[in-house]
Amino acid sequence: MIEAFKLFLSALSGRFKSRAQLEAEVLILRRQLAVLQRQTPKRIRTSSFDRFLVMSACRFWPSLLNAVVIVKPETVLRWHRKGFRTYWRWKSRNPGGRSKIDADTRALIRQISLENPLWGAPRIHGELLKLGINICQSSVAKYMAKRPRPSGQSWKTFLMNHKDGIASLDFLVVPTFGFKLLYCLVMLDHNRRKILWTSVTYHPTAEWVARQITEAFPWDEAPDYLIRDNDSIFGLAYRR
Repeated sequence: MIEAFKLFLSALSGRFKSRAQLEAEVLILRRQLAVLQRQTPKRIRTSSFDRFLVMSACRFWPSLLNAVVIVKPETVLRWHRKGFRTYWRWKSRNPGGRSKIDADTRALIRQISLENPLWGAPRIHGELLKLGINICQSSVAKYMAKRPRPSGQSWKTFLMNHKDGIASLDFLVVPTFGFKLLYCLVMLDHNRRKILWTSVTYHPTAEWVARQITEAFPWDEAPDYLIRDNDSIFGLAYRR
């Protein structure tokens, strides 16, 4: 806290100095830094405040990365990635934790899936809820008996046979300096492996995605199939 207050006073006093005086002060500081670099070890210890200050300055003025001397620009980027991971680890913490699935429940899930091969995870999940076993659907799918893949046309073969009329879309997540998530929608043509459309937003909704579809594909250029995953954003509002 004291270091931050001293830095604020130093920045405030610089507002009353002439340009020539500031340039001379920068020159002297650079020379002292060069002298210290020759005498200090390669690895320099930095405090959390030092890292935050360098990251913040380089965020608003990216060209300042060239002026960073005591550490490499890659180190500054690594500090930001570490801060991003720490922030989201703290935000998504769960002190209670998830209760473990007992062995009897796991055996029951496997037995039901073997005796009813046509039942999927949603059906088995509903039956377990009727028995008073409170377990999420993803856990049911995890402990179901694994079956061999059916013989027939593979997904890769389907894509190769119909790639002329197929496009796909999905989201990429980009972390920002303020530890927020920027969602980038990408649409890809499978025939020529060409990016057809990209758009970014902080708040993706079904209506927003549907609007991007209509803008990316005019009626005379719409593909026969538009591949997407089972995310809830592609639900009823999107299909409508």
